[in-house]
Amino acid sequence: MIMRTSSKTVTFTRPFLLSDIEGTQPAGNYTVETGEELLQALSFEAWRRVWTTIRLPARPGGSAVEVVTIDPSALVVALAQDAGAG
Repeated sequence: MIMRTSSKTVTFTRPFLLSDIEGTQPAGNYTVETGEELLQALSFEAWRRVWTTIRLPARPGGSAVEVVTIDPSALVVALAQDAGAG
């Protein structure tokens, strides 16, 4: 199985909620990573998303960054809400 991973930074200008994460997250920059696998049975190159994660900052009293698997469509909605809340 051939896999690839991509990474991007998203910015929230306001605190936000995601259904896969407990509690409100602070505004800021977040790293989002997506893993995809190559669909080899096709006559053309195609990739299928396998997972998407977001890196959350350490909470007060916490030790390190937390990586949480999220629904990418929920992330798109949260970013659109953040952009439209101007």
